[in-house]
Amino acid sequence: MPRKSRSYDKHTPLPDLKFGSVKYAKFINYMMQNGKKNVARKIFYDALEIVTEKMKSAPAAATPAPAAKGEGNKEKVLDGRQVFDIALKNVSPLMEIKGRRIGGSNYQVPMEVMEPRRTTLGMKWMIAAAQSRKGAPMREKLAAEIMDAYNKIGAAVKKRDDTHRMAEANKAFAHFARFNRR
Repeated sequence: MPRKSRSYDKHTPLPDLKFGSVKYAKFINYMMQNGKKNVARKIFYDALEIVTEKMKSAPAAATPAPAAKGEGNKEKVLDGRQVFDIALKNVSPLMEIKGRRIGGSNYQVPMEVMEPRRTTLGMKWMIAAAQSRKGAPMREKLAAEIMDAYNKIGAAVKKRDDTHRMAEANKAFAHFARFNRR
């Protein structure tokens, strides 16, 4: 068992070919199955095109729900990339619970989710929610899940809300967060 934690350089993938974004490259890598990256790219880019078309055809019906702080989107978001970024932000969790063993008992301790894990969980939840939908090609299911996450509805947002609800229910154990494992 090592006595000293070692820090390693994190691998960042190359930016995606079409937009030059590392975030989109990570999403494509998470979506990839059996090493078929070109298939994953095509699905992702087609889903963004479908989202763009849906936003142009019905922008009034696809406006996001008003935020809790009272802030609204003044400008019309018509680009699929902007919709995806907002959807990913809506799905990413702020709090999660982690199990801690303290004094012979296990406690579910709510902790804040730091940034690389936050976007990773949001991406994985969005992909899992899209894969769980039935009866359509993956590009259409992913586009529908992106639109639902943009509108703050859907399975991925429900997963985020459930995680926040569990963290809120266990906030009595928040003082155990100081026993942090690194």
